[in-house]
Parts: sequence; C-alpha cells; structure tokens
Amino acid sequence: MDMSPPQIVPHEQRRDIVIGVLVAMMLAALDQTIVAPALPTIGASLGDADFLAWIISVYLLTGTAVTPLYGKLSDIHGRRPIMSLALGIFLVGSVICALAPSMPVIIFGRAIQGLGGGGLVALAQTVIADVVPPRERSRYVVYISTVWATSSVAGPILGGFFAQHLSWSLIFWINLPIGALAFFMTHTRLKGLPQIRRDHRLDVLGAALITSATVALMLVLTLGGARLAWTSPIILALALAAALLTAMLLVHLRRAPEALIPLDIFRNEVVGTATASIFFSMFAFIGSTVYLPIYFEFVLGKDSTVAGAGLIALVGGSVIGATIAGRTMPRIVHYKRVATIGLCFAIIALAALSLFASGLSFWQAETLVFVLGIGVGPLFPTATVSVQNAVDRRDLGVATATLAFLRTFGSALGVALMGAVVIGFGIVTDAGVPQSAGAIFDPELAQRAGLAFTVMFALQGLALAISLACFLMMEERPLRGSTPSVAALAE
Repeated sequence: MDMSPPQIVPHEQRRDIVIGVLVAMMLAALDQTIVAPALPTIGASLGDADFLAWIISVYLLTGTAVTPLYGKLSDIHGRRPIMSLALGIFLVGSVICALAPSMPVIIFGRAIQGLGGGGLVALAQTVIADVVPPRERSRYVVYISTVWATSSVAGPILGGFFAQHLSWSLIFWINLPIGALAFFMTHTRLKGLPQIRRDHRLDVLGAALITSATVALMLVLTLGGARLAWTSPIILALALAAALLTAMLLVHLRRAPEALIPLDIFRNEVVGTATASIFFSMFAFIGSTVYLPIYFEFVLGKDSTVAGAGLIALVGGSVIGATIAGRTMPRIVHYKRVATIGLCFAIIALAALSLFASGLSFWQAETLVFVLGIGVGPLFPTATVSVQNAVDRRDLGVATATLAFLRTFGSALGVALMGAVVIGFGIVTDAGVPQSAGAIFDPELAQRAGLAFTVMFALQGLALAISLACFLMMEERPLRGSTPSVAALAE
C-alpha cells in the first residue's frame, strides 16, 4: 500500500494555504444557512411557495453532482485555477438569485451557485489533505468545522435580519464583497501549494445520471401530495424514471474507466461504514439547520430574526463537539468513543423534540437543539480523518470526494424529504406564507406545524440511529503520522 505522507510544507506556508482555502469555503458554507430564515419571505414575494425547499435542495444537488469532477479537474489543471473557476461560477449564481423576479429564476440561480459551491468545499478539503498528515489532520478538520459553524451562526442572523428589515436580495448581494476577498486570498495563498497533477477522465455521464435521478426523486417528494396525488400518472412516471436512472447509474459506475464514484472504494470497510454514517447524519443535521427557523416561527411564534438566531445553539454545539473530537483524536487510541457517545445524546434530544414539539418553550427547545449539535459535531472530524487514514495515498482524492459527495447527497435528500413533510401538513401552500409567522401568529397553523415537526424530528432521530449503527461497525485503525503516546496506548 502507498502510505507515503503528504508533501512536506513548512508550518507558516501550510497555515497561509489553509487560511486561503477556508475563506473560500466560508462562501459555500454561508449560503447553506443564510437563506433558511428568509424562505417564508421569499415565498410570499415570488409565489410558488411549495417549491421553497428547492431553493435549498437544488444548491445541494448541483454541488453534489460536481464535487468529484472538481477533484479530478484540480488534479489535471492545478488547485488554484480550478478554485478561481469555482468562485466565479458561484458569484454569477449569486447575481442571478439577487435579481430573480420569480421562483423558477431563483431556483436556477441557486443551481448555478451550487455548481461553484460544490467545488469550493471539495477543493478546500483536498488541499488540506495535500499538505497535512492524517495524525495532525483532525486539528485542521476542526478549523473546517469552525468555518461552517461561524457561517451557520452568522448566516441565519443575517438572513433573518435582511428578510425582516431590509430586502431578501441582500442575502445574495453580500456574496460579492466576500467573494472578492476569497478570490484575493486563494489567488495569493495557493501559489505556495505544491503542484500534484495527474491525468484523469471526467465522468460527465455519471454526473448527468446522478443529477437526473436525484431531480426526479425530488420532484416526487415536492409535487406528491401537494400539487398532485401520490398515485397520479405524473408522480408514478417520475418515480419510475428515478428508479431507472438509478439502475443506469449503478451499471455505469461498474463499467466506467474512471467512474464519478468508484464502487471499488466501498470495499474498504472504513470507507463504506464511515460514508454511510455521514450520509444519514447529514440527512438529519441539515434538515434541522434548514427547518428549525420555520419551527421557531410557526410553532413557537417567534419573528424571523429570533428564529434565525435560534440556530446558534445548533451550530455552536456542533463546533464544540467537533473541537472536542478533533483535539482528542491524536491523543487516544479509541477515538470513536467521543462521537459514539455524542450520537447517543443527539438521538435522545431529537426524541424529546419529537415528543414535545408543540409544548416546549423557546429556551427548552434551544437546550435540546444545543444537545443535538454537540452530539452530532464529533462525527464529522472523526469520520473524515478515519476515511483519509484508511486509504492509500493515491486514493486520497477519490476517498475525500466520495465522502463529500455522500455528505452533500444526504443533505439534499434530507432537505427534500423534510420539505415534503412541511408541504404535506399544509404549512407551505401555493398561496404563499406570511412574511413573519411571529407577527401574524395563527393558532391553527401552529397546531399543524407542531404535528409536522413531531414527524420531522422523529424521522431525523431515525436517520441518526442508522448513522450510529453504521459508525459502530467502522473499524478503528491507528492514525498515521506519528506514534501514539504511552498514556494513549494504556487506555
């Protein structure tokens, strides 16, 4: 096996490289959360409010499809030019969203944003893996979690404030100055990155098949039970198309010389179990990130600013949990324990939220949300480092891209399914929704919303239980890079 370490890069140069890519990643992270508190306002402004979930889901979907492609493009052409390309595409999508006169246009703009955002996330993780050995990598993965958490805290607050007091379009205009800073940082910092170039074939057909299959499935979840009956010919045809496209994708992935997702990599026990665990955890976690503001608005009667700020407990807890896991991983042998205990507490928190969704005060709900965040947080650095540690050096990019792919794919499906629950209970209708549920509190709507979130939290708890089962099956291999301490070996 090729277990050679990453290229040796001086500490100061490594720090500059990491800072550069994290600034770029912040853009993609911010746009996963800043939109959520403004969804009711956007629905009331543009109409077609039952397609609100697509504003989140299509961003995740297109980012999912292109994640492996960016890894191969950066192998061929270098990290820096491909990072600049991703930034440019992302900013073009931001302008389209800001100027959108209708729901289809903003969904199109979000799809363009996702094409760039998926590259920013994948390239940041790949660059860090290029220059940091596995045993030190958990500390740098914590930096990634901190960027996500900071963006997740700032995003809902800014999104809620812009939507309530200014204009929802500022959610997208704000990307331009941040994007300019990100371009400057990456263009200068990545000059010091060692060049690692390889020849690859791009699996464009694979990306097209997975995008088409997922779009068909999401249309079923969006339209079924809302605009069309579940047994209508259109819904049945879409479900059949999703199944056929999925079958075609699996056949293609088995035969393609350089498949979008090489199925052989799942023969590695660590990769298979860790990626499955991340898939189901993101299904639950991103569903909470997107829909908790709506829970705070429609069930607890808060305005959009308070509802957005309510996510601070979730993301703050997640970064604390990730930091604890990242700091302890290099020091202990049984590094799975922190994430395992955390997932157990997260499942308990979701069970309590499901059982008492309509009867909780805001601060009781915030406490449970904080426990959810701190419980899920340790899984992210633990699974990422475990996967990168378990593969040969030549497979590092493929393994990292596969993990990022399934993480984003789980997020997209989670948002779509949770959106189907919201639509099914009549919280979002074609007529639109109030711009601020807290200002126009409707007891009947609050009751329906309470039932919807009872179901939603239960589904998220089930997804986390599956994630825990997969994680428990993951083999715990010693981390490469240095010898564990005597104290660690004694545990």
